[in-house]
Amino acid sequence: TNMVLELLSLTNPVFKSYTFWAGVLVIKMLAMSMLTAIQRFKTKTFANPEDLMSPKLKVKFDDPNVERVRRAHRNDLENILPFFVVGLLYTLTNPSAFLATNLFRAVGISRIVHTLVYAVVVVPQPARALSFFVALGATAYMALQVVLAGAF
Repeated sequence: TNMVLELLSLTNPVFKSYTFWAGVLVIKMLAMSMLTAIQRFKTKTFANPEDLMSPKLKVKFDDPNVERVRRAHRNDLENILPFFVVGLLYTLTNPSAFLATNLFRAVGISRIVHTLVYAVVVVPQPARALSFFVALGATAYMALQVVLAGAF
């Protein structure tokens, strides 16, 4: 238990890096809600009758700009939430600080880039795919290390 407390301490550079990138990604995901709201107001696309700002507006679910942001947000939920769990467990495997920090950094930066090229300034493929697979690969590597540490 002493070892676990040391690993989950801000004096451990791996845990400190994990907390930084987890915090950045929480802020990024919160920003996605705001980005969705901005798109809804910009396009006057509201999903609930009580949100309509004028009797002339109708409930609408199919604005491409709103849906693009929502898809990017859903992609975050599918990819960042597993990173939160696996990154924390990976910290407990006592990995190299250099490797762990760069894996966390790769996930954080590539998830931010994914949103930028998908929902902010649309960039043609393979920009989105590359940013997706960098984070996926880093998270999968950490998951494999966690599984191996638990199995042996």
